[in-house]
Amino acid sequence: MAAALLANVLYSSGFVLEKRALAALPEVTVRRPGRLLRLVLGSPLWIGGSLALGAGFAAQLVVYRTLPIAAAQAIFVSGLVLLVLLSARLLGEETTGRERYALAAILAALLMVVLSLDESTDTVGHAAPYPLVLLLCVPSLAGGVWLYRAAERRALRRHRLPTTGVEYGVAVGLLYGVSSLAVKGVSGYWTGGDVGGALLGVLRSPYPYLLLFTGAFGLVMSQAALQRCRASLIVPVCTTVTCLYTAVLGTLSFGEALPDDPPRLALRLAGTALAVTVLLTMPKHDKAPPPPTPAKELTPP
Repeated sequence: MAAALLANVLYSSGFVLEKRALAALPEVTVRRPGRLLRLVLGSPLWIGGSLALGAGFAAQLVVYRTLPIAAAQAIFVSGLVLLVLLSARLLGEETTGRERYALAAILAALLMVVLSLDESTDTVGHAAPYPLVLLLCVPSLAGGVWLYRAAERRALRRHRLPTTGVEYGVAVGLLYGVSSLAVKGVSGYWTGGDVGGALLGVLRSPYPYLLLFTGAFGLVMSQAALQRCRASLIVPVCTTVTCLYTAVLGTLSFGEALPDDPPRLALRLAGTALAVTVLLTMPKHDKAPPPPTPAKELTPP
């Protein structure tokens, strides 16, 4: 629990620091990844944010070794409240009433998932069949990249309304969901004291290569999306997609059984369905800025 809460603080702080750094940089785009990397690596504030995210990744490894996937994701979603508070305080971002209701609904879904947990029966899985992992992850990666490209094409249209970044958040969330499954897989190799054997086992698995792919593409895609959209919306969407993806597919692939008790099973399924429904109904566009007020003509004397 302490490691999960620490990961929440590190992730929220890291995203906010990166957002502040990106606001001071020229516009970045996924079509020029080399320029994007050169700009962000020249920003000390951005480097500080990325180090915070890296420390959150290390804390996540500890969480996955000791908590079931569903429980871990439920705690990670609770970090959205801290993120919204930091975004309002440090970035000056204001959420709409509809978005606040959506966040409240996501937290209600979190509570339902937490209430469905049973420490006496929930188990922690440590291994998953590699073919099943690849069968789940490869289409997800392709779908995330396709959705991001589709959102980019729509963003280039003339006379478009300002986007809230929901599509960007879902696309990046799919990539980070695959990354989260890979982190879970890596954590299963560090249960013993044989460091050399654990490292060899990790290198023989698909997990480090999935992390390499999601790290490279996720970095470029997330930074471009974070620069043009509000962190207080895109990060909650991304986090919710990541947590749902990991909780549902990770539970199945790593053999962590669903609750046997019907009320607990109903709570977990209802919480998952509520979070998905909130994502589907969130606004896709920000309000268009008001037109400039024409200057009053001076009456000649």
